[in-house]
Amino acid sequence: MRLKVGELAKRSGLTVRTLHHYDTLGLLTPSARSDAGYRLYERSDIARLHQIQALRRFGMSLSDIGQWLANRNVSLDTLIARQIDMLTRQIEDASRLRERLVRLQTQLSSGEAPELAEWLTTLELMNMYDKYFSQDELARFPLYQNKQAHESDWPAIVAEVKGLMTRGEPSTGEAAQAVSRRWMMLIVRDTAGDARLLAKLNAMHESEPSVQSQTGITKDLMRYVKEAFAQTKLTIYRKYLNDDEFRFMEANYLTYTDEWPVLIGALREHLETGTPPDTPEVQTLVRQWLTYFRSYAGDDPATHAKIREAHMREPELMAGTLVDARLIEYVKQGIAVMMRG
Repeated sequence: MRLKVGELAKRSGLTVRTLHHYDTLGLLTPSARSDAGYRLYERSDIARLHQIQALRRFGMSLSDIGQWLANRNVSLDTLIARQIDMLTRQIEDASRLRERLVRLQTQLSSGEAPELAEWLTTLELMNMYDKYFSQDELARFPLYQNKQAHESDWPAIVAEVKGLMTRGEPSTGEAAQAVSRRWMMLIVRDTAGDARLLAKLNAMHESEPSVQSQTGITKDLMRYVKEAFAQTKLTIYRKYLNDDEFRFMEANYLTYTDEWPVLIGALREHLETGTPPDTPEVQTLVRQWLTYFRSYAGDDPATHAKIREAHMREPELMAGTLVDARLIEYVKQGIAVMMRG
């Protein structure tokens, strides 16, 4: 039995255009053609179409269906598991949207009428967070959960930094250093001191101009704050280093400033999951740590000893770094393993 494309479309409930599309994708290529060039579908083709339709009912994409049909080494169980994950994400997205609509309805019902622009801005920001953070991360992310803090504290300190920049106050000056300390206190508070959250927050701000526009935290403003906060540490280090050591540190201190939160977060993840410090994954991160450290400390062990002394005597050096004694000990263990190897 052979069917032309129109007959197969009628019997299968599909359109001729859909069957042509399947042919173009290589999903369902007719086994024969008539002398006039018409597509002719045989029994094996019809059986394959039934498989395609069944898999479509599972919700699988055409690309996944093609992958499975072309290579049965990819288990159907794997493809179904992938679809379940996708549906789970869709359910979670729908649930979050429902919560936001209920919140809006409650506001409207109680007589609170938020400005449309304000609501849309809030909704856009929430959707942006969904793009960069998992639901587990958002659940432990104070900045996301504490809407009041986001609406009050941050605009005020952003305006303060902008004012310093407008007046031409140097990023190394005392006023800039003071506001940078408070900025980092807010960061620690609103990330719960979790460098993993800060790294993703930084990535979101770096990649999304709309977030920069809505929060007022532009790249220039962030650079100003980073320079000011670095100065709070350099001022302390200056007491322990000679002129050459300090000049080197001052020139290179910010070299890896954007990479540090990512590295600290990755190490924190391994520490919390109990990964031994001698594993290849942790050893790779420890080597990164040493690279970042030496970028501003140099390679002289005598200088390193001075920096260690500074950290023993000056607790302020750790403030706002998202590094604690437990993580430092974990890194030291990793370095000890490296030295033995």
